[in-house]
Amino acid sequence: MELTTGEEGTLNGDYGQVKQKAMEILVALGEIFKADRLIEISSVQVAGVSYKTIGDAGLEWIRSMSSEQVTVQATLNPAGMDLHLWKQMGIPQEFADKQLEIIDAYTNMGVKAICSCTPYLTGHSPKFGEHIAWSESSAVCYANSVLGARTNREGGPSALAAAIIGKTPNYGYHLDENRQPTLRVNVEASVYEESDFGALGATIGRIVNNGVPYFSGVKNPGADSLKSLAAALAASGGVAMYHLDGVTPEAASVNLDGVEARTFTQEDLSASYEQLSTFQSGDVDVVTIGCPHASMSEMKKVATLIKGKKVAKNTKLWIFTSLATKLMAERFGYLGDIRRAGGEVYTDCCMVVAPVEKFGFKRMAINSAKGAIYGPSTSKVDVLFGTTGRCVDIAVKGHA
Repeated sequence: MELTTGEEGTLNGDYGQVKQKAMEILVALGEIFKADRLIEISSVQVAGVSYKTIGDAGLEWIRSMSSEQVTVQATLNPAGMDLHLWKQMGIPQEFADKQLEIIDAYTNMGVKAICSCTPYLTGHSPKFGEHIAWSESSAVCYANSVLGARTNREGGPSALAAAIIGKTPNYGYHLDENRQPTLRVNVEASVYEESDFGALGATIGRIVNNGVPYFSGVKNPGADSLKSLAAALAASGGVAMYHLDGVTPEAASVNLDGVEARTFTQEDLSASYEQLSTFQSGDVDVVTIGCPHASMSEMKKVATLIKGKKVAKNTKLWIFTSLATKLMAERFGYLGDIRRAGGEVYTDCCMVVAPVEKFGFKRMAINSAKGAIYGPSTSKVDVLFGTTGRCVDIAVKGHA
């Protein structure tokens, strides 16, 4: 990989040990993937934030980098707890102390503690064609697909290194040829709910693995549906980009000649819902919404569905969103409607990276395909995957 004189100097330690370490990570990554050079980036989104997922070793590594400042706009992925309401969540003191240390280390570097998997909903939204270095799998897929930005699926260390240097290796989805479709999917099923798009993404992600699917037959999807599709594709198969005919910005310019095609039927949709659930009936301990973080329209939907009702005594209704969205939801009255019904809205975290397994929950209902995929493995809970309406209904009844 060709380096500039300044990059060579950084690699040799001319600008300090931390920058040298960051450059070593980027050069090693570039050499592995045969990048020709480093390219400048406009922003970074850093994963590896929850103490649950990185532990003491991850905290120590972040500390070792924290004497340096980032050189581009950088934000954080969700932490393992609400940074303000962690006691209310039931987070142990020891976990909270370590989690706050992680946040402090990042913020000392100039990384903004937005702590959201939907940075594009909080003002951190790159323009079409911009090169970025993002980590969160659903945000990467959304940025490449819906926004037309260009990013690979970075790990926490490579994203932080890119934030310090302001550059990333030029390979993968930064290159035109790797943004072409590898599978064409004709959607015959009626997909309307956000969870329908999650079910679609979960099935196709398993089939396409880390390829690039091209969808046709979907009519007028909203931003929340596109977000749900991105999250499910990324969780089930490692997909970092998709095209949607007539919707996503690069769909009209791709080459579909010779691309394998398949259909997604109503039967496939029903089967996906069933496969994503590990139980279908019985008592439910917690209903969670907001994976990825809930948008304002999703907050409104939940508030409308729950208004005037009460969450069942032995069931919790937890909605996860960004701090910015929560503040807006409070101004619009949605937060009050949810809280009066007995639900709660948490920020800075989500059910996937929070220590849910420590709360005594055994069964969770969820409207997120991503959450349904990760719930049994990361949180040790059985999951029921359903529409937002069904999830709110379960919260009120206390059972499915």
